[in-house]
Amino acid sequence: MAKTRAQRKAERRAREAEERKRSDGDREVASRAQHDTQVPISGDIAEIEAVEAGIAAGASEAELETPDAPKPTRADRRAEARTQKESEKRQRDEQKRREAQQLEKKQKQAKAERSQRGGVIGFLLSCWAELKKVQWPDRDTLIQATAVTVLFVAVAAAYLGALDALFNYLVKQIL
Repeated sequence: MAKTRAQRKAERRAREAEERKRSDGDREVASRAQHDTQVPISGDIAEIEAVEAGIAAGASEAELETPDAPKPTRADRRAEARTQKESEKRQRDEQKRREAQQLEKKQKQAKAERSQRGGVIGFLLSCWAELKKVQWPDRDTLIQATAVTVLFVAVAAAYLGALDALFNYLVKQIL
């Protein structure tokens, strides 16, 4: 988030104070410390210093906002959402481009491997590579799928057998 003018001003004052401390020496530091304790600082500067101390302690900027802090306008929220969507779209496009490059690279490698091998050996190696990619079922899933298949075939056979017997009877009655 962009810094406000007061934040930049407070940072500049802090830098200038650090420079003065280094240049003036110990004599000036003691008098400056006494001055700072006697002269109150403005509320804006105190708030900025508190926020900076909170951020340094690890709190997020949203957690440190005061209730009277100005809320972002609707246009600001829309612009921020738009920029976020655009950055997400760029990231997705970049990811798609990288995936396409990887796929193209793999296809080139596979084509080079196929051209190096003979026809039958290349085919068998490709088949073996594809079989490695298959997700084979475990024993329980295999038994369940086989049972469902056998049951379906038995029901279909019974249904078609009944229809065949019915039509056979009807054709004999008509003839």
